Amino acid sequence: MCRCLMLLLLIWPLFVHADAAQRVHDFFQSTTTLRAKFHQTVVDSRGRKMQEVTGSMQLQRPGRFRWDYDKPYVQLIVGDGQKVWLYDPELNQVTVRPLGKVLGSSPAALLAGSKDVDKTFNLKDETRQDQLEWVEAVPKEKESGFEKVLLGFKGDLLEKMEMYDSFGQVTTIEFSSLERNPVLQAQSFKFSPPPGVDVLSE
Repeated sequence: MCRCLMLLLLIWPLFVHADAAQRVHDFFQSTTTLRAKFHQTVVDSRGRKMQEVTGSMQLQRPGRFRWDYDKPYVQLIVGDGQKVWLYDPELNQVTVRPLGKVLGSSPAALLAGSKDVDKTFNLKDETRQDQLEWVEAVPKEKESGFEKVLLGFKGDLLEKMEMYDSFGQVTTIEFSSLERNPVLQAQSFKFSPPPGVDVLSE
């Protein structure tokens, strides 16, 4: 579960009237903060639903993000610019990882990483028979754990994201109530383990 949650940190509103690489570059130039609600599902290689959760997220580039999972269970992911904290109240456990290990060529790098996205991802337009404009991002590193990420945009907002991992699983996230460049509280991106919680470092 921790691995799945860590890799869910991805992209947001881009411009739909440019090619795929330009859309990503425009995103980094025009977006500093984001806030949204999300609905996430995971299916296995046979199309069977493995997970369905809802929650909210906040982002402040570079390297700061917060994902609050509220249904059907509570979990929290906080990136403070140097480390990523995954807190599971049910397990009474916190997992801490260096930010660089979470980013790299993972989907998180598209959202909170370097501006030089095309150094780690191959980007191209994807055509589908629906109402969205799609971009495909394929990591250049073979050990990234993901085969590709598809981003579906409507206007200048990201509405849907699909992540295809190396095990044949597909994670889909649908966004709603998205706010672009809102004023966010710095405290949202800070985390201190509660007393008595087991802290595991990687």
